[in-house]
Amino acid sequence: MLRPVASALWGHYRRHPLQIVLVWLGLTLGIALLVGVMGVNQQAKESYRKGEQLFSNPFPYRIRHAQIGMTVPQGFYIQMRRAGLKTCAPLVEHRIITEKQRDFQLLGIDPVAIFGAVKNSAMNGSKIQLLQLMRPPYPIMLGQHLASYIGIKDGDMLTLNSGRQIGPMKVINDSRMNDSRMIADIALLRELQPSSGFSAIVCGEMSSKQLTKLTHILPPGLTLERQHNAKLEPLTNAFHLNLFAMGMLAFVVGLFIFYQAMSLSLAQRQPLVGILRQLGVSGTQLAGALIGELCLWVLVGLVGGNLIGLLLAQQLLPSVAASLNDLYNANVGLQVHWNWQWGAASLAIAVFGCAFACTWPVVRLVKSPPARLATHLSLVRFSGREFAWQALFSCVFIIGAGIVYKLAHGQLTGFVLIAFILIASGLMMPYLLWLLFHFLGNISSKARMRWFFFDAAASLSYRGIAAMAFMLALASNIGMETMVGSFRNTTENWLEQRLAADIYIRPSMNMAPRISKWLQQQPEVDQVWWSRQKATRSSNGTIQVMSIGQTSGEQNALSVKVSLDNYWQQLHHDRAVMVSESMALKHHWQPGDFIDLPAPMNKNWHVVGIYYDYGNPYGQVLISQQKWQRFWPHSGQVGLGIHLKNSANSEQLLAKLGERFLLQPERIRNNAALMKQAMTVFDRTFVVTSTLGNLTLFIAICGLFFATIAGEISRQRQFSLLRCMGMTGVELSLLGGGQLLVIGLMTALIALPLGLLLAQLLIDVVLKYSFGWTMQVQYFPYDYFMTLGTALLALLVAGAWPVWRLVHRSAILSLRESF
Repeated sequence: MLRPVASALWGHYRRHPLQIVLVWLGLTLGIALLVGVMGVNQQAKESYRKGEQLFSNPFPYRIRHAQIGMTVPQGFYIQMRRAGLKTCAPLVEHRIITEKQRDFQLLGIDPVAIFGAVKNSAMNGSKIQLLQLMRPPYPIMLGQHLASYIGIKDGDMLTLNSGRQIGPMKVINDSRMNDSRMIADIALLRELQPSSGFSAIVCGEMSSKQLTKLTHILPPGLTLERQHNAKLEPLTNAFHLNLFAMGMLAFVVGLFIFYQAMSLSLAQRQPLVGILRQLGVSGTQLAGALIGELCLWVLVGLVGGNLIGLLLAQQLLPSVAASLNDLYNANVGLQVHWNWQWGAASLAIAVFGCAFACTWPVVRLVKSPPARLATHLSLVRFSGREFAWQALFSCVFIIGAGIVYKLAHGQLTGFVLIAFILIASGLMMPYLLWLLFHFLGNISSKARMRWFFFDAAASLSYRGIAAMAFMLALASNIGMETMVGSFRNTTENWLEQRLAADIYIRPSMNMAPRISKWLQQQPEVDQVWWSRQKATRSSNGTIQVMSIGQTSGEQNALSVKVSLDNYWQQLHHDRAVMVSESMALKHHWQPGDFIDLPAPMNKNWHVVGIYYDYGNPYGQVLISQQKWQRFWPHSGQVGLGIHLKNSANSEQLLAKLGERFLLQPERIRNNAALMKQAMTVFDRTFVVTSTLGNLTLFIAICGLFFATIAGEISRQRQFSLLRCMGMTGVELSLLGGGQLLVIGLMTALIALPLGLLLAQLLIDVVLKYSFGWTMQVQYFPYDYFMTLGTALLALLVAGAWPVWRLVHRSAILSLRESF
């Protein structure tokens, strides 16, 4: 008996094929975005665990300069070789920018040193390929997946933004070269960026005696690390958690679309279900057929979602890899392989979501009396009651959000708070729209307007859930636009304030006084600022101690968040410090507190202010130059900030500096170049978030679009009757498009403040406890107007198109086909 029942129920899709697209769209694309994010996160975490496969596995030790941007002197490497430490090899890292403004990391190696240091049979297969890098014109080696991503074939030349061509490119199909780097001989990198230092020195396994010897000869400023990449996973947890939250949001929006499509499908089949019940079909048989249909949809959604998600992960991974490399110096592979864990997670989430979304519509349909099901609008009449129940559940989530907000704030509680607010808003919105349309219908004096609003309220039975999904996607998009825009403007303003000098130099401790004296004698130089920096260990982790001078310019260059009165005088004349915002938040410090610091600074320091310090993973303490000279008179990294006079040419001064003191290029930074590099990294970091937000909004618009088209087609009889009663095609088009436009406008009015509230929570809770940063929320009316305008235009087309198609046919023919 089950087979003919299922055949009768499933035959509904032969009459309404568009609903197949709607059901497939919501579930499949929701799962695809979730699987894509899980794939990106897992690939990154696997890369952290495996390390830099080509070099770090045989080289577990790494020597770097403690200060970012500084190099390891070549003389120290020669000293290591002479001391018998021959299991080490130098590396040089350099960013190249192609003519298409795409940047990649070029890794320079010494193949002879690599193979001399490692006695590993696993490396023998790569020996000939790596030795070929030493032959002019110095070929460049890259993996197959990176070559496919940038469209490079074996033997091609790569054109840089300067017009120079490098290569030829050597494409290697080797799993150990599955990341976003290219490899060349160090000689090529010396041509591209003249320098005598190394980015790092990697070392193989060493005995305790060799490690002791290396520790003794290690000069100040250099650090020896083991298994560097093992530290990356905890550092990047916030980044991956944000991505996963975006993926879950996309899945929830897709689930709303799926629920909308299934509810519409079940509502349209209620006369058929009523007839089957009157013919003797039991509720158990009906439920079995409908559950089988849901299982089939889940299976189709899982297969399609995992396939599309794998393709999406492959497209997103290069941007994520570049961001992680810029932020954390992490090298992430560019190839994603499907993992059974994704399938299991997507299966569990999809089954739970579908059960949560479709249990009530199925129960409602099966339990309704057959006589009531025979009337076409029976379920529509009860939509107001269901919306009231949704609003009641919304109040429960609002109370839950209030309770969570009262708890101790943190990253997890921030996401839970945002989820509760989004769910509460989504559940409340259809009820508010339903009340509004009934109110407008009751106060309207014209019959057509009364009918317009009451019909719009009735249409919420099949539009309401899709409108919820649209509102959530719109609010999330506005929230992310506001958060990212605020973050970008704040970062840019902060950099302009902190990078107040025109040129920055990082000389050695011995050269700094001579360079400073020479600079002050140059006619184009106005001021020279000194700063010193040193990392010191404490019971609370690594602390950076930094010095600052007494000039008013240095005071203005410090982005102060909150401070005591006369903090500048106290900083330079009392036992006082200023601390970075992230450190103050971590330890709950406020201006006026007294804190203890590690030796030789010791106890009882007065906190006179807190300043913004975006992007620094360590806590930082600021002291005066006089106190620095007391504690560390001959140690620390020196920085010189050069202020030029208005008519001065920075390029000429840079040329004279390089000629006079033979400074390495990486020790000299131009302000404009620093700003450009920092903002490029910022924009690339958030391109993934922006892409996911746009895809989520696209799914929501498509869902509402198709739901409206399916609903309007199902109301073909009503429109045909209206045409026969004398309504023109233009009036019907305005009716169909106008109702959806009003729903869209009302939804936008709810989504806009909700999105701004979401941005406020993201900044005040999630960012604050993920990264230790706070900032002021800034608003972008033009971006909101473009987002809302585009979405509303799509909705207007969705409402008018099926009616426009209908009015181009005979009214009598359309009426006959609808019965």
